[in-house]
Amino acid sequence: MDLSTLCLVHSILEERGIRRAAAVAGRPASSASAALRRVEAVLSVPLVRRDGQVLVPTLEAEARLPRFAEIASAAAALTSLGQGRERPPVLSLAALSRFAATARAGSINAAAKRLGLGQPQLTRQLSHLEAAVGAKLLDRSAAGISCTPAGLEALALAERIGAAWESLSAASGERFRRSAATWRLGTIIPFGHESEIAAMLARLAVEWRGARPRQPLFLSSTTADELVSGLKTRRFDLILLDTDHYPAEFDGSLIGRSQLALAGPRALEKTEPQDFAALLHRYPVAVPSPRSGLRQMTDRFLEATLSPAERSRLTLVEVDSIPVIINLVLDHGHLSVLPEHSVANINPPPTLLPLDAAYQQSLSLVWPRDALSRQAAETMIGLLSKP
Repeated sequence: MDLSTLCLVHSILEERGIRRAAAVAGRPASSASAALRRVEAVLSVPLVRRDGQVLVPTLEAEARLPRFAEIASAAAALTSLGQGRERPPVLSLAALSRFAATARAGSINAAAKRLGLGQPQLTRQLSHLEAAVGAKLLDRSAAGISCTPAGLEALALAERIGAAWESLSAASGERFRRSAATWRLGTIIPFGHESEIAAMLARLAVEWRGARPRQPLFLSSTTADELVSGLKTRRFDLILLDTDHYPAEFDGSLIGRSQLALAGPRALEKTEPQDFAALLHRYPVAVPSPRSGLRQMTDRFLEATLSPAERSRLTLVEVDSIPVIINLVLDHGHLSVLPEHSVANINPPPTLLPLDAAYQQSLSLVWPRDALSRQAAETMIGLLSKP
């Protein structure tokens, strides 16, 4: 890990955006994005989530933000030691640690032995560090080495940076030790405790404990886009999506399908003519996030039912929460396209007008292409297939 990468990630967390942070740092947006991915991978912690056009620090990141700020502050002070420097020097944390060890030892030879390095190798690394900082840090003599005034400042800053990074990585190391044996399943958000998905996941949690007692199962629910992103960054080991379309880099298996229905207020009589176009114009329509498979199917239904001019007159209410959508349907006179069997379990249920058989919610289990993930997926598919 290097100092400039950590400073760039701190800027991303502060600016809440990759492009803004890149502009502040005078770096390409691709460099900022790569820095974020690298630090997340090293710490095994997701640091941001997307909220519209803004990146919001996760709770894990908020807890670590003081350590990132400490590193950025020390890096700025280290930069000021050099003449005309504006950006943090590109220095590995290992180089700073070796400089601190050498300064404390008072001898390059003694430090090299302690670090398990050759003396010429350590000498070259120290020279490179001085060039990167832009200041002479060590005075060399027959008696050994001593710190220059700039070197004394750099020593204190290097140790501040090292302590902050040790705190960051130690917290993540402890988290990794706790979760190393845990399989993390990301799932779409269930419609409520009565829904088929909630019941299926509860059964899975119980059955998994019996099938793999030494490998706990962790369940986390979020949107389809966040699930795919989490699988790519290995925040999740497997994901359950509400669509049968997923990136070609992964393997997957269709778990099941649920028939969709147009759900409406209980006052809406089923005996009314099922003129969907008329109903869609009479009531506001609550729709989930465009990132969900259910929204994609809803859009297909609206496009097939209404002309472009008719769709432009719809009252659409976008809510990224299925429980809120169900409340809008039950108590506030809205319509929504929802899985028929899941919503039918609500007591008493909303009025449900079944849609054509072409409109179904698919559930797919998706996993990375490696042998270990495939074995876990096979176990999970077997459990999910039980009646």
